[in-house]
Amino acid sequence: MTQTATAPPQAPITSEPHVLNVVRRRLLPLEQRLNPYAWLAALAVTFLAGVLRLYNLAKPPGKIFDETYYATDAHWLWEKGFEWDEKNGTAGYVVHPPLGKWIIGLGEQVLGYNEAGWRLSAAVFGTISVLMFTRIAMRMFGSVVLGCAAGLLMAFDGMHFVLSRTALLDLFLMFFVLAAFGALVLDRDQRRLRWLRFIEGGGNPHGRGRDNRPPFAVPWWRLAAAALLGCALAVKWSALAFLPVVVLLVIWWEVGARRSAGVRHPIIDTILDEGLWILACIPIVLGVYLATWSGWIFTDGGYYRTWSPNWFSSLLHYHQEALNFHEGLSSEHTYQSEGAWAPIQWLLLGRPVAFYWSGDPGCGVDQCAAEVLLLGTPLLWWSFLPALGATLWFGIARRDWRAGAILAMTAAALIPWFFFPHRTMFYFYAMPAEPFLILAVVFVFGAILTSPPGLPQDENRQLIGSIALGAYVLLVVIMFAFFYPIYTGQSIPYVDWQHRMFLGNRWI
Repeated sequence: MTQTATAPPQAPITSEPHVLNVVRRRLLPLEQRLNPYAWLAALAVTFLAGVLRLYNLAKPPGKIFDETYYATDAHWLWEKGFEWDEKNGTAGYVVHPPLGKWIIGLGEQVLGYNEAGWRLSAAVFGTISVLMFTRIAMRMFGSVVLGCAAGLLMAFDGMHFVLSRTALLDLFLMFFVLAAFGALVLDRDQRRLRWLRFIEGGGNPHGRGRDNRPPFAVPWWRLAAAALLGCALAVKWSALAFLPVVVLLVIWWEVGARRSAGVRHPIIDTILDEGLWILACIPIVLGVYLATWSGWIFTDGGYYRTWSPNWFSSLLHYHQEALNFHEGLSSEHTYQSEGAWAPIQWLLLGRPVAFYWSGDPGCGVDQCAAEVLLLGTPLLWWSFLPALGATLWFGIARRDWRAGAILAMTAAALIPWFFFPHRTMFYFYAMPAEPFLILAVVFVFGAILTSPPGLPQDENRQLIGSIALGAYVLLVVIMFAFFYPIYTGQSIPYVDWQHRMFLGNRWI
């Protein structure tokens, strides 16, 4: 009689302690390195940012720059459920989705229809974004010092500061994009810990089938990221560029987790295990986006609302007309960026935007100037291009997932604008890229502070890197203080205002 030979079952990975230790190092989140005071440090940075953003919020008086549109639209959204053209007594035609204006209007409901009211939401969301960003950086780098450095750089960035005190949409767009990215980082950690617990419990990831996988678990943070991207899309359509990048990050990180766990076919298994969850995110994004139009849907006075008896057809028509507007927007503006190379110009601070100007006396001399200039803190922004290059270098040399994530999100924020060379564009379009540009700077300092993987840590290297990082953050804070008068509309002698125009006519 012929006997069929059967292969002995594979031993679980936990039978090899040294292998398990390697797997544990690969799968444990960097957040495990944080000390118990990480939250206190993050809250301290956030408190400082909040004081800066909320102080004297009602100054300058009146609606500055595009507050003329967004503060007004926000008021009517809460009054009628849709935008209104008070001058003509008709529904207002607007080309951006409503969520950002709903949020601006929330501040108006709290403090009234005045300067402090329509700027309050931006100040609150800007402050919370500093907390969120600090915690994301801590989690990514496993360092309280690097996380707080990132938070301080955001807190003292002129662009973030001015938009946190102005009723425009781009701060809210950045907020939701950053929140979605933070949810993805948490999803990455959660899924990797799931694999680690499975292996430590004696699971064997080498084979195929359900028995060789961790127990079923809903990826709640991934679904939250989808909802947050829906919110970002409901502020501005430019958030669309982040959707494919987010999908690629999820797949890349899932493949990496399986490879670290020792799965034999990580790519195929990722597609089979995670494909449906990724597809499930699409209706979440669309559902959240559609929900923000509820005021327009459940009333009958909005622009194009009665174009068709069917509200959905009317909404599609509205979107088509808005898309036509965006594609054809080419009217000249004093503060527009320059054509095809606008994203590079943004990083070089080639054309900031004046939100407010007054030459009225009030500074003690004959010639005075009061301006609110949307301008990133120069030292910080002029560091971004070299930081991106160094991030690419260190990322390839060290095969570091953080570099890839930072560069991918930065690319999603900036590269699409290269394809619209004839469109009128402005510097504040770079706002969604700002957190990831700061992460690039901090990543480079982190690479300077630490030795490459596999090599012992050099105390001298850490000391020199820490001093360099501290000096850099301090210089950014000092430069922010120098430009503070033209971030807040303070009346200063005209000659002092001129001293702050580093690039001459490009900044005027």
